Parts: sequence; C-alpha cells; structure tokens
Amino acid sequence: MNGTPLILLLGSNLGQSPEILEQARAQLGQRLGKIERASSLYRTRAWGETNQPDFLNQVVSISFSGRASTALQAALQIELSMGRTRIKKWGARTLDIDLLYHGNAILKTPELTLPHPALHLRRFTLIPLVEIAPDFVHPVLLKTQQQLLDECPDSLEVTRLSEA
Repeated sequence: MNGTPLILLLGSNLGQSPEILEQARAQLGQRLGKIERASSLYRTRAWGETNQPDFLNQVVSISFSGRASTALQAALQIELSMGRTRIKKWGARTLDIDLLYHGNAILKTPELTLPHPALHLRRFTLIPLVEIAPDFVHPVLLKTQQQLLDECPDSLEVTRLSEA
C-alpha cells in the first residue's frame, strides 16, 4: 500500500444497485487510488427514513495519498455523476459514498468529520467493515471494529449477498 487507507461505505437503493456500486468502485479507483480491499455486498433495510427500498452496502479500502477533503470532493462528484440528488436526509438514492476513516486521522470541519461520527451505531456499516478490517482501531473510541460491532446497539438485520 502506497498511501493511507481511506475506508469508504458505498450504498444504493435506487436503480440497478449492484451495477451502480460496481461503477462507483471503478470511478473511485480511477480518481483516488487502487481499491485494496472490498467487502461483500450486504442488503439492509433502510435506516432513519424506513419507508423506502432496501439498501445494498459495501465497504472498500483504498490506498490514498491525498487529503481527506480531496477524497470527499471526489466522492460527491461521483455521486452526482451517477444521479444522486440530495432532497431529503436519509432519503432514497442511487449512490451514497460516506468517508469512514482516513487512516488514524481525526478531523472535524463543517464539511467532514473523521472518523464518521455514527459508524459505531450502524450494523450496516460495521458488518462489512469487520469483514475487511476487524482489528482496525477507531482512533477516538480506541476499540477495534469487531469490538464496536459487538457493542453496537443497532438491531437492523444485515444480510450478506455475495463477495465483491
């Protein structure tokens, strides 16, 4: 790995979600760097705004040599290029890309907080994270991803569909 691990959560619940996630991975690879690890795909009922289609989620780790703000801008551009519209918080979407970690960076700006402030509360994030990085330690909570999953209060069912 020639960079800092950038760990992202991809999600989709509109359109052809498996293909959308595949296209997102390709664009992320082109713009940010080689995808070193990718979790299986997981199906999860919608979280927050529950009256919408189930989500497909996946976590990827990219060897990234830039700034987190650069990664965020690339993620937002990729979302937009794939038809993402931001109408309602937690609403249905073709593509959602969340930055979870940028190595051990701790960052809080108006645009971006790292590590992602709610990742330890969401099984749909932690289950694929544990698949690819179970021993990675959260730099604020000082617990591994496996420990965070074991303590997660979320009871939403997360179903593994297939390997990436």
